[in-house]
Amino acid sequence: MADLSLHYTSKAPLAGTYTAFNQIFATWRRRAKERRELASLDARTLHDLGLSSSDINFEVNKPFWRS
Repeated sequence: MADLSLHYTSKAPLAGTYTAFNQIFATWRRRAKERRELASLDARTLHDLGLSSSDINFEVNKPFWRS
């Protein structure tokens, strides 16, 4: 008869956790950088992109964890 265990016995119970957190932090850093760059654009560039200053203000004022 087979010996069945109801307990999870992985040698690495947190495998993949570091990678997942690293990806999340990388996304947050990228968003923060992109929003800083948006905030530094001048009026002419915004006009060329078809964006208004209110659009930029809305995006720049979002916390880094919000997409």
